[in-house]
Amino acid sequence: MNAQNVIHKLRTNMGLSQDELAERVFVTRQAVSRWENGETVPNTETLKLLSRLFHVSINTLLGSPQKLICQCCGMPLEDDIIGRDRDGTPNEHYCQWCYADGTYTYSNMDDLIDVCVGHMVEKGISEEQARAYLKQTLPTLDYWKRYDQLSDDGQFESFKKQLIDEINALHIEGMPRVEKLNALVGRFVNLEYPLSSGARVKFLNDQTTYLGNQLESEFGGERCFGVVACMDFILVCTYEKDGVNPELVLYKKR
Repeated sequence: MNAQNVIHKLRTNMGLSQDELAERVFVTRQAVSRWENGETVPNTETLKLLSRLFHVSINTLLGSPQKLICQCCGMPLEDDIIGRDRDGTPNEHYCQWCYADGTYTYSNMDDLIDVCVGHMVEKGISEEQARAYLKQTLPTLDYWKRYDQLSDDGQFESFKKQLIDEINALHIEGMPRVEKLNALVGRFVNLEYPLSSGARVKFLNDQTTYLGNQLESEFGGERCFGVVACMDFILVCTYEKDGVNPELVLYKKR
């Protein structure tokens, strides 16, 4: 699909007229018409506005001429997992797990490899193959090559350590000490909890990247603990395999 068809499809899917789209991105209706007729393509600044409006990458707007991968973990990038800058603009260099609202979430390559290996093993790749592939690939990616320029001098790691200390200070019975927090995208961990009133509620935003981990219960059995945290709250729950039968243990505002 080329750029003119992509823009037309995105506009109509959102229910916008050419006039309405033009108003949203500060151009004339004639400019939108020319894009959709294939006479011109939007300039760089307008592409950024369209990217933010439609929640897709500039690569998608231009008809996907490139195969994008996250420049931190190497994951193939689709529009629904692309990270975002602080102003909400999709950043087509990173996934939501590695880059959340303008913040890089990994500063230790070995920690990232450990997380990625687990996901690759679930897809049938041996741990040895996965680890060898990642150790070879990650150092070639832009984030790790430019880490000294892109890193935040340990600020995010300090925040993670503070969260870990706060979580462990809760002394939740049966839950082991938290040693690490990994990036978690809301929609993959947004469980629905039953309340005493009979209502069921979700606490997370599907599009937000949080920090968290899964921990085996010290009591044994099939249930495990899940921890999700951010600047605003700490959530602890238990559940069975694949998030079945979740129970809220604690929701604490920070």
